[in-house]
Amino acid sequence: MKKRKALKIVSSILLVLSIILFLISLYISTFFTGVTFEQLLYSIINFKGTSMIVILKGVGIVIVMLIIFYLLYRLFKFLINKVNYKVLVNISFGKKNININFKKVFKVLSIVLLLYFSCDMLKVQDYIRMIKKSSKLYEKYYVDPRSVKIEFPKKKRNLIYIYLESMETSNASIENGGFFNESYIPNLEKIALDNVNFSNTDKLGGPIMVYGTNYTSAALVATTAGIPLKVPVGWRNYRDYGENLPGVYNLGDILKDNGYNNYFMIGSDGDYGGRKDYFKHGSYEIDDYYWAIDEGLIDKDYHVWWGYEDKKLFEYAKDKLSKISKEDEPFNFTLLTVDTHFTDGYMDSTCENKFEKKYANAIYCSDNKVGEFINWIKKQDFYDNTTIIIVGDHLSMQAFFYRDDDTYERTMYNVLINSSVQTPNSKNRLYTSFDMFPTALASLGVKIEGNKLGLGVNLFSNEKTLLEKLGKEKFNSELKSKSVYYNNKFLKDHYFKMEKELKEQGENNEVD
Repeated sequence: MKKRKALKIVSSILLVLSIILFLISLYISTFFTGVTFEQLLYSIINFKGTSMIVILKGVGIVIVMLIIFYLLYRLFKFLINKVNYKVLVNISFGKKNININFKKVFKVLSIVLLLYFSCDMLKVQDYIRMIKKSSKLYEKYYVDPRSVKIEFPKKKRNLIYIYLESMETSNASIENGGFFNESYIPNLEKIALDNVNFSNTDKLGGPIMVYGTNYTSAALVATTAGIPLKVPVGWRNYRDYGENLPGVYNLGDILKDNGYNNYFMIGSDGDYGGRKDYFKHGSYEIDDYYWAIDEGLIDKDYHVWWGYEDKKLFEYAKDKLSKISKEDEPFNFTLLTVDTHFTDGYMDSTCENKFEKKYANAIYCSDNKVGEFINWIKKQDFYDNTTIIIVGDHLSMQAFFYRDDDTYERTMYNVLINSSVQTPNSKNRLYTSFDMFPTALASLGVKIEGNKLGLGVNLFSNEKTLLEKLGKEKFNSELKSKSVYYNNKFLKDHYFKMEKELKEQGENNEVD
């Protein structure tokens, strides 16, 4: 009797957990577009610093869904009971009689189906399928920056690298290559038209998003190291082992080794997504949300959106640039905005409600701030010897904002301002965020032997990109697959420590 009661409690708990998992999966697949299971894994193990507003909004929606689900369940149970739901069937197999309680069968079946559909919505099956497949992509195409000659000009140029959260070329007008009748980014649109914009079309365009580059941390790695951000099976947290991707030699490392001072400014927690650990490469000074508190720029209790808003970010950036530009060494100042993050973005008191949708207004407001910031930079003494790169980190995950259109390829925004080199070959290029790694250096007048770094190609050269060589489907398939080279080369000793720990845990479990 006690055993039967315990089984009933366990099965009820499993059913409730299955329902919650199903609703969370439904919420993610419905409201977060383009999310992969590997991205979810990385976000979970690097959860610290996530915006509480985003979390609470998600929790609120899931709770509402749970209440609706419960009411429907009660209605279903009521109707079933009306038709004698408790059916007990006796089946005879020779001398054996088997009693089947369809209520219990229904409960077990419900748990199985809920788990199956949860995994399907989160694309767990696709992830498992791909990690079973091995790739030789890196053995064939990866170019280690340590292995090629990288030559800087005698007079080194400063670099201002601006990452715009979820900013797409799609936000521009249809006339100039965007997705909308009226541009949500009139300033950025004009800036791209007046400067170097590498495009996948003959109008404004940008890099095509491929696997392992589809969220902020991954985009930072892709554009500065020329590789995707991958999470091996069993991997816990990069910071558990110290430096993030210890085998990488990236943009920050190259600039530091050539006399640059590196800075990374963000209005959120630098720990989120392992960003602070990754930017140990190049010994970046990390100016994040907590830096602003320590500097007395904001009160310790001040917190909006992900930390502090972009209005303040650009103010602090101006002050920082005014100081570091007076130093003798060249600088790389990297900036990451956040106001256009899903869901719906953030609008401060200066933002205008020009459009019906809040997200459109958040994009429009961000565009005004970026335009004003660029105009300010152009008036500074250091501008003549400074290259500015502006890129969208990844495609927006905002659901129900961009209509489905198989004839239009959504791309991330990009522009290179005051580049030391030009090219007539900037249009109709198929490329990815990986290619921004060598291209950024080339824009500073750096000569790269072979014009290739990581998996990227210098877009100012005539070399074909890997996307142009392999095609999107083939390239994505290789990027998704397991790579021994990736684990050994970029994760190095950390990966081996993880494997050893997992093996020891397995042996201990066997002993127990």
